[in-house]
Amino acid sequence: MSGHSKWATIKHKKAALDAKRGKVFTRLIKEIMIAARSGGDVDANARLRTAVAAAKAVSMPADNIKRAIMRGTGELEGGQIEEIMFEGYGPGGAAVLVSVATDNRNRTVSEIRHMFSKNGGNLGEQGSVAWMFERKSQILIEKDKASEDTLMGIVLDAGADDLRDNGDNWEVLSPPEAHEAVVAALAKAGIPTMQAEIAMVPKNLVKVEGKNAAAMMRLSEALEEHDDVQNVYSNFDIDESELEALA
Repeated sequence: MSGHSKWATIKHKKAALDAKRGKVFTRLIKEIMIAARSGGDVDANARLRTAVAAAKAVSMPADNIKRAIMRGTGELEGGQIEEIMFEGYGPGGAAVLVSVATDNRNRTVSEIRHMFSKNGGNLGEQGSVAWMFERKSQILIEKDKASEDTLMGIVLDAGADDLRDNGDNWEVLSPPEAHEAVVAALAKAGIPTMQAEIAMVPKNLVKVEGKNAAAMMRLSEALEEHDDVQNVYSNFDIDESELEALA
């Protein structure tokens, strides 16, 4: 099981428990605004279509979605947001990617750099760790919602590359361009998803243990809590029992 997948599962559970809808809305609104820069037509803009679908999945009001699109296209003021991908290493040598959407680059760079150094990591140069990840459609499904055989037939026919057993859930990986087709196929089959996104999935894993594992989790959580951070990806591999204890 990939570190990113385990962390993604824990993030999903924490989000459900914390019910931080306001923060979820803020992140999704930023994603919609950024996506809408390439065009406000949902049918013609795949990234915008994915962002709007994610917003609807958490019951974001239609007016909020419409205003976010209009800010992104420039029809309304307030769309001056810069998208940045930070790269670095966490404690124990795990690679970390941090996707950010900010209206103040200098402030955000300073704060993200501080988080890395405070928690035993180092912020790197552009391109330093991105090559260790692949951009993929990643969908998580609870084990009790579908059998492996049933799921395998549905997702492979829809264009998925792989179906992985992640303990409590199934992880479906697909090319980004197949994301919508796979999500639609699952919905048609009545199979609910825990999470469905275009993610940066690690090619290989780095084992992290003990103090480094604890520090890695602190870094991940600190980054996730930052208002400008959209997503955090890493190739850490922490034992299930240790990860649950730390979480």
